[in-house]
Amino acid sequence: MNYQALYNEKLQSVAEAVQHIQPGTDIISPLGCAEPDALIKQLENHDGLSDNRLFTMLTTRELIDVDPDKLKITSLFLGASERKAFNEGKIDLLPNHFSDLPKLLKQIARKPVVMTVVSPMDENGYFSMGTNADHTISMVKEAETILVEVNEHMPRTYGENQIHISDVTAIVEHHQPLPELPSTPGQSEKDMKIGDHVASLIKNGDTLQVGFGSIPNAIIDNLKGYRNLTIHTEMIPEKIIELFKSGAVTNENNPFKKGKMTATFAYGSKKLYDFMHENDDIYMLPVSQTNNACKLKEIDDLVTVNAGVEVDFLGQVNAEKVGNTYFSSTGGQSDFQLASHFSENGRGVICLHSTAKNDEITKIVPTLQQGAPVTTHKNDVDYIVTEYGIARLRGKTIRERTKALIEIAHPKFREQLTKEAKHMGYL
Repeated sequence: MNYQALYNEKLQSVAEAVQHIQPGTDIISPLGCAEPDALIKQLENHDGLSDNRLFTMLTTRELIDVDPDKLKITSLFLGASERKAFNEGKIDLLPNHFSDLPKLLKQIARKPVVMTVVSPMDENGYFSMGTNADHTISMVKEAETILVEVNEHMPRTYGENQIHISDVTAIVEHHQPLPELPSTPGQSEKDMKIGDHVASLIKNGDTLQVGFGSIPNAIIDNLKGYRNLTIHTEMIPEKIIELFKSGAVTNENNPFKKGKMTATFAYGSKKLYDFMHENDDIYMLPVSQTNNACKLKEIDDLVTVNAGVEVDFLGQVNAEKVGNTYFSSTGGQSDFQLASHFSENGRGVICLHSTAKNDEITKIVPTLQQGAPVTTHKNDVDYIVTEYGIARLRGKTIRERTKALIEIAHPKFREQLTKEAKHMGYL
């Protein structure tokens, strides 16, 4: 087959491509870098929209302005602009486990339309979703319409994130640099202490799931002298490059793809995207595999590292809401936390600073604030780490948990927390 001729046949303008989206259909967009900027912006000018829905996730750009009767926007995980829009009542948020999104969308999406950024086509007629596989690649099999936005800046990666031109409805070309993650602040003294504590829970030969931010960066800085580590994660953080260069990562213990780092998306800077381009050490998988706790039980010595906003005496973790503001969503935290229990010798770690607002607010609390979501259940919690130490909650009673958490709270709050614990009958 002459793939280039087929490419030319399917190549359209952005305005022409969105005409394939019919009223009453649901549009699925990937998260982060693979979100198709030109196609989504063109929806503002698509007169044929009526009772459509657009599912976004961790969008990196300003949301489009479309009459909600024509196009309702639903976020699957709040990015900055989505967060603002949700708290202003302009869009909605769909609760989910990240691992379950493909199944959930298959159940609720009407005549799904997939729109995604891809790398340029290879000689065999395949486009790569590059930085992504996430929930979107699974929906490609279900979609009635597939619109791809070819971007020469999207790295070509390997794995189960390939789309063949024969399945594509229309192609548009839109070459622009990929969005980059804003630089994280330098590591604070608190971050470095937490990094030291978490590193003490990791040993040579472990398999790691870790995200991005100043605390994960501090953890990774402590691991450069380790050996035979495997990275199986949800998101590839840029700091991982340093672990590869140090010789700490071999990925020899990865049952999904021996000798390779497996992940479902990446978000960082051009340095990360260049590192990923045609890198045979990286294998991208759909989130239904990377985050599936039942599949992750195949990994021995799995260490999962995630963040929390606050944790209460029962061990319940809120990682989604800050005060009265919905900040994010569940993402993969509950997936990996549960997986750490299934793994032989697994460890599930939740990190947080002991305080917020210049030590004015304690993040170790008697009870979660009213209306706070429980991201990690008390029965699934394992290790809680602050700059003041490590509290192992798994296997501990409520009173033992309360005592352990107070011991890693900020010293200025320990007396008050102790009084409240006694009042509640927990001490």
